[in-house]
Amino acid sequence: MIHFQENLSFPHLFQPTYSDLYPGYPMRSKWHEQFFGNDHPITLELGCGKGEYTVGLAAKYPEKNFIGMDWKGARLWRGCKTVADEGLKNVGFIRTQVDHIEQVFAPGEISEIWITFPDPQVRKARRRLTAPFFLDKYRNVLSADGIIHLKTDDPFFYSYTLDVIHDYAFGVMWCTDDLYQTGMIDDVLTIQTYYEKRWLAMEKKICYLKFQLNTL
Repeated sequence: MIHFQENLSFPHLFQPTYSDLYPGYPMRSKWHEQFFGNDHPITLELGCGKGEYTVGLAAKYPEKNFIGMDWKGARLWRGCKTVADEGLKNVGFIRTQVDHIEQVFAPGEISEIWITFPDPQVRKARRRLTAPFFLDKYRNVLSADGIIHLKTDDPFFYSYTLDVIHDYAFGVMWCTDDLYQTGMIDDVLTIQTYYEKRWLAMEKKICYLKFQLNTL
């Protein structure tokens, strides 16, 4: 309960209600001007959890802006607290469901999307964050040359995403089903979430995909 109260005090945490989101969140199309105060590209992490990836990227790349999106306020508290403690100015968080991404961001407002260790939703294909239902939404907020990154420990989810990309003739820029054996690990890919550290300790392979969506 204390965390939820503290969440209300963070200026970098946005918690829109359903009535805020329709017909469009007031910050939509205004993130550069009204929150970041610059025109630097915005990277969005979906299902960001405690925000390890969002915060890690923001600390490494002060010339870019970063936003983490998740539905669970208790998780977001950790990321918000870290941002406050470290004084980072290029990162924010939004507490809402990924379904509402088009109400939160305007067309072309996002440059990159990261999807890190999502629930594979084995029984609910439509709820997978790389299902066509969601990819269409991402395309509507990404810039023309926007990039999507996926990291997952789940071979099923990785294979499913590859199949979707190939079915829709999207552009695969790079992919691997064993990231830490490729010899191509850079400082972005080595940012590790809580769950990634757990999977690596269990000697699970980490899959990675980098791709682009076709323009409409």
